[in-house]
Amino acid sequence: MYSVYLLVNHENGASPLRGSIEKAGFTCQCVSDLDILDHPAEEAGGSPAQAVILDLESFTSDAARRFIERCKKTKLPIVTVVGRGRMADFDPSLNPDEMVFSPVAEGEFTARVKQAIFRVNGPTGTNLLRSGELTIDLEKYEVSVAGRRVTLTYKEFQLLVLLASNPGHVYTRDALLNQVWGYDYLGGTRTVDVHVRRLRSKVEAPGRSFVETVRNVGYRFIHGG
Repeated sequence: MYSVYLLVNHENGASPLRGSIEKAGFTCQCVSDLDILDHPAEEAGGSPAQAVILDLESFTSDAARRFIERCKKTKLPIVTVVGRGRMADFDPSLNPDEMVFSPVAEGEFTARVKQAIFRVNGPTGTNLLRSGELTIDLEKYEVSVAGRRVTLTYKEFQLLVLLASNPGHVYTRDALLNQVWGYDYLGGTRTVDVHVRRLRSKVEAPGRSFVETVRNVGYRFIHGG
């Protein structure tokens, strides 16, 4: 299932809402702010959440607005939880991706979170590879970065898919040449370097890297921002 951050003021108690979330099948980590987004790999055991659940009972409207704005800037789906007794006080200008009323109904909660993720990230499934702002559609042979379509040659696409399918795995130039171009290809490993350089120029930017050079060995895919 999904992993979520439950954004809650610990002094107000998080147990009832956390229990409902976990009962719905989600892995839940309680946090009192969004500093975790600055280094999610270290704080979440290498598995950043797919969505944020914001308990509006825990925070002022100004604080809630800041949390929602930050999630939208980082394209992280956010669902607000509103107590049924305070429905009339809900400020629609907060504009979360989804909202749900507590006590939380298990089936509705699952559907709301999935809907929020879909609204922000689009369809998910085995035909899509994602890493940060990079999305690779294996069925349509399309690549987008931060929602912008990127045009790749077929070999560049094959190279990216191979690397992204095995993040962290170091491929030698010979291995990439054999797997992307074939064993009977007469070109040298310089071909790999040229294609990697062109690929990087299309999908990377300052502060956003996906392909890392392993000196004297080859290349590997790293999760980009």
